[in-house]
Amino acid sequence: MTSFDTSPQLNVWRALLALAVVFVMLATTGWTALRNQRGPTALEASVTAWEHGRIDGRRLPDAQSAPARLARFFASLSDWQRTSLARRYPLAVGNMNGAPVDVRYLANRAALRKARAVERLRMHDKRLSPSGKREAGRRAHRYDSMLDPDRHILAFDPAGSGKVAEVFGNLNRADRVSVVVPGVDTELLTFQRTDRKYSAPAGMAESLYAAEHEASPGTRTAVIAWADYTSPDGLGMEAATATRAADGAVRLNALLRALPGRAPVSLFCHSYGSVVCGLAADHLPVRVTDIAVAGSPGMRVEKAAHLNTSAHVWAMRDADDWIQDVPYMEVGGLGHGADPVSAAFGARVLSARGAQGHSGYFVPGTESLRNFAEIGVGAYRTVACAAENGTCRAGLSEAVAA
Repeated sequence: MTSFDTSPQLNVWRALLALAVVFVMLATTGWTALRNQRGPTALEASVTAWEHGRIDGRRLPDAQSAPARLARFFASLSDWQRTSLARRYPLAVGNMNGAPVDVRYLANRAALRKARAVERLRMHDKRLSPSGKREAGRRAHRYDSMLDPDRHILAFDPAGSGKVAEVFGNLNRADRVSVVVPGVDTELLTFQRTDRKYSAPAGMAESLYAAEHEASPGTRTAVIAWADYTSPDGLGMEAATATRAADGAVRLNALLRALPGRAPVSLFCHSYGSVVCGLAADHLPVRVTDIAVAGSPGMRVEKAAHLNTSAHVWAMRDADDWIQDVPYMEVGGLGHGADPVSAAFGARVLSARGAQGHSGYFVPGTESLRNFAEIGVGAYRTVACAAENGTCRAGLSEAVAA
C-alpha cells in the first residue's frame, strides 16, 4: 500500500495508529526538553571575545548586526586586518553572516585546526570511557578530512553533535546557487560518508554540483551542503514536531540573506529538511526561485499556495520510499501536514525514477538527480515530470539558465 491509495478506512487506520504511537511515547518518555549546555560553548566564547575586541583601535561591530553592515565593515579593512580577525576570532568570524566568504573559509580552517587539537587530546584522556575516546578519534579524523585544501567550509560549530556547511564551486562568481537542506540525524559525524556517500549532505551537494555542470557546462554554479542546524536525532518525537525545523528555518533564512551577489538560489530539501524549507518559505529572499522537496513528510501546510512564496514549488518521491507510509496530517503540532506529491497540494511533481528509496535521490545517474540539476541551472523545460503529460512544466519559461 502507498499514500496514493484512496481508501478512507486505510487513512483512518493510519491516523489512529500514528496517534496511538505518539501517546505511548508521551506516556513512557515524556516530551523531550532541549537543555542548554552548561557554560558557554566555544562559539559563544569566540563571539563574546569579538564583542570586546578591537582592530587597530576601532571597536568591532555587533556580531549579530545585519549582514549588509558587517559586509561594509569587512570591506573597510585591509587584507591583513581581515586575516587577523579570522585568526583571532575563528569561530565568530567563520559563522558570521556578512563576513566575506573567503574570510569565513580562512576562519573555519583555523577553528577546525583548534578543534582537531582538542579531540586529539581527548583521545588519550584517561577520564574518558573507551567509547568517548573512539568518538574523539572519529571527530579528529573528520576534522582532518575537512581541512583538506580543496574544501571550503562556510560554517562550523563543534558544540554538541556539531554543525557545518560546505561550498562546492565559487560562491562569489556563481550564476546560480543551490542549497541542499538535509533531514534527521545530520551532524558532524554524518555530514559525509564513505559508504552510501550520496545519502550524506556533503555527498548530496557534491553530486548535485557535478550534475549541474553536466546539465549546463556554461553556467557557473555553486552548491552549499547546509547542515548548519540541529536536526532531530532519529525518527522519534522530535522528528514528528516542527521545533527543530523552526529553528532551522531561521538559520536558513539568515544564510540566504547573507549570500554574496544576486544569483538566483534554489533549495533542495530532503526528508525533514523539507519541513525546514516549508517553515522558511514565507520569509525567503526574492532571489530564491525554487524549492524542491524529495521524500518529504510534509511542509507544515495543506497546499503549496499556503507557503506564501514566489518560488516555484517542486516535489518528488520514489515509489519505494518508506516515507509514503507516514500519515500525512498535523494534529496538535504532531505531523507535518499534507503530502507534497498529492494533486491537492499543488506542487510541480517531478519524476524520481531510479532514486533508490528514501536516501537515494542524489545518486548519480538517477532521474531524480538530473531533475534537481535542471532546476538548479534554471533549465525548466527539460525536467521530467511524474505525469506523462508534462504538467509540472506548465506556465514556466523554456529556459532560465544563463
